Amino acid sequence: MFLKSIFILIVLANSIVFAQKPIDFITLDPGHFHAALVQNKMYENVNPKVNVYAPSGQDLQDHLKRINSYNTRSKNPTEWQEKVYEGNDFFEKMLVESKGATAKNSVLILAGNNLKKTEYILKAAESGLNILADKPMCIDSKGYELLKKAFVTAQKNNVLLYDIMTERSEITTVLQKELTQIPGIFGKLEKGTAENPAISIESVHYFYKYVSGSPLIRPTWFMDVSQQGEGIADVMVHLVDLAQWSAFSNVSLSSKDIKNITAKRWPTPIALSQFSLITGKKQFPDFLKKDLKNDTTINVFANGEINYSLRGIHTKLRALWNYSTPEGGDTHYSVMRGTKANVEIRQGKAEKYIPQLYIKPINISEKELIQGFENLKHKYPGIELIKKNTEWLVEIPSIYRTGHEAHFGEVMDRFLQFQAKNQLPEWEVPNMLLKYFITTKALKLAKTSS
Repeated sequence: MFLKSIFILIVLANSIVFAQKPIDFITLDPGHFHAALVQNKMYENVNPKVNVYAPSGQDLQDHLKRINSYNTRSKNPTEWQEKVYEGNDFFEKMLVESKGATAKNSVLILAGNNLKKTEYILKAAESGLNILADKPMCIDSKGYELLKKAFVTAQKNNVLLYDIMTERSEITTVLQKELTQIPGIFGKLEKGTAENPAISIESVHYFYKYVSGSPLIRPTWFMDVSQQGEGIADVMVHLVDLAQWSAFSNVSLSSKDIKNITAKRWPTPIALSQFSLITGKKQFPDFLKKDLKNDTTINVFANGEINYSLRGIHTKLRALWNYSTPEGGDTHYSVMRGTKANVEIRQGKAEKYIPQLYIKPINISEKELIQGFENLKHKYPGIELIKKNTEWLVEIPSIYRTGHEAHFGEVMDRFLQFQAKNQLPEWEVPNMLLKYFITTKALKLAKTSS
């Protein structure tokens, strides 16, 4: 009996040690600055030693500089130790060194050139790796078919595949969603029409901007839609995600729920002088010659619009890219129309380019609005309603405004929680598949009609 008890204690002790084994991060070909942003903070039970596999070049060096800037900053410095493998066989090397138990306990971080990203995702899933991928996980219909296989493979190998949806961490979108779930304030979501949709979201981005306090130098391939993806297949992923995440919270959706998709696309002209500021290069590379509008300007098909109905809810989404802006930065606009009130996010000049949330009453009294808001105040202490003429501003304390760069760490926190349980919420995978079905189908339609 005594020996049996000792044996049980040893087994339990080993189980605890196994459960507490630190998670290993693996970074693959970090061509986009989002790869570094997920390391903008440290995480509990994550190994500070990160294996990086990439070809030699500026993309890799820029990534390492960003990680070093986090390690050497004066406030909350990180302690990452990057172990780098450089070589053209970086992907094969990563697969060889990340097998078996090592794979199961690892998170592969993918944020870079999207040309081969879906292929990498599929092969990594086949190797039994957990994968956290920056959007987009695929940029065309061919990639979508590979992505479907990747999700089947991930389930078969009992690993997680997830994309980085930072906008779900933005406090104005969080509170917008919360408000639409309060019948006493919002009523029910309108069905809308194609001309007057129930959900409208517009995102405006800029090629030339500042990140972590410094001018962002983008890789030349970022300006090539065959490598980065068109606007419809890239930034639009966030907008499609927000529409279904807000309107159908925790509900599994499929392509059968989508009707009447229409789409269009148009280019942003980028002059050589602008291209040089964006990329640091003095000439257009050969792979951009196909996009020449004239000798000194390329057309980048970064803009797009999608219209569709999701379970009868008419939705309109627009993703826009401009060269730069004299003030402010990337902006977001969103409105969800309810039978009692509209809930709207604005981030324009009037808001000093800070996203603000407004409630526009339609069929609700001031007393009903204030009463309905009370429970939300308990959930998010410090928020208040301020009347502005015929609408109400939701005043949000700065503690909730963590900022876009911090959202990447918040996404990683969620993913690590899912990995600890080895399970995503039931609705996440079908809704990710629907998201990429919409963007890739819309791109195909837009190309056909343009």
